[in-house]
Amino acid sequence: MAVQPSKGPALLKRLVSALVLIPVALAAIWFSGPEYPWLGLEYSWLWRAPLILLVAIVGCVLAWEWARLCNRGHLSFAGALLIVLVLLAMALAAFMRDINGIWALVSSAALVAALARLEHDARPYWLGFGALYVGLPCLAILWLRVQPHGGLATLLWLFALVWATDTGAYAAGRLIGGPKLAPTISPNKTWAGLIGGAVAAAAIGFAVFSLLPEGNSLWLVPVSAALALVEQGGDLFESAAKRQAGVKDSGNLIPGHGGALDRLDGLLAVSVAVAALCVILGRPLVAGL
Repeated sequence: MAVQPSKGPALLKRLVSALVLIPVALAAIWFSGPEYPWLGLEYSWLWRAPLILLVAIVGCVLAWEWARLCNRGHLSFAGALLIVLVLLAMALAAFMRDINGIWALVSSAALVAALARLEHDARPYWLGFGALYVGLPCLAILWLRVQPHGGLATLLWLFALVWATDTGAYAAGRLIGGPKLAPTISPNKTWAGLIGGAVAAAAIGFAVFSLLPEGNSLWLVPVSAALALVEQGGDLFESAAKRQAGVKDSGNLIPGHGGALDRLDGLLAVSVAVAALCVILGRPLVAGL
């Protein structure tokens, strides 16, 4: 009988990676708003300097992984252009207006797809879609941070929700197991994991409701649970993209996780969903900070 490889080393790598990456993300979020005007300036893009730098670096890595994923592990000229245009869109959003960044992403998607077709890339339209898939979440995170009366609280809740969903889904899937959620897309995911992730996210929603009661309501609990489903949907989408490309991981940048896309796939989906809800409601979802 074949001996199954131990999960211990992989779990340890995941834990160490999280202990390194999470404080970096939290620090960039916390020190990137009007509460901490860099260099003593009034309203300025410098407010967002730490977060802009982090998002720009991560955005370039995500675009690079997506470009290689779409072209069988190779980086074509269209793929390199994708990275440059995503960075340009973030610069427009950071230094001018967020709407400029959005229009730049839409134009970038069309331009990259057209160039990829001319180059006979393996998946030209998937490559063009990468401008939106990577760029919109980056812009959403930058935009959410500077929303008055709750931008910081909303962004911290968003990240906590994503981390809790991943942890709850992983724990429930390992401890309970059971029927597979989408065996043809991601064989390791189970219905127990889906429910465990939603329960963990709901707990984060209740914690935020309890800690920051002013302006918040109990509806954060079901909204958090629903966003956990969005998060896991984003995870499944990236898994489907990898399966189409015939690879297991999008890269090997993060020990225990694979590539940046493997680690942030759920965050990409949730950040766009939360930003859209804020636009619809006309205010941040979480009040307080």
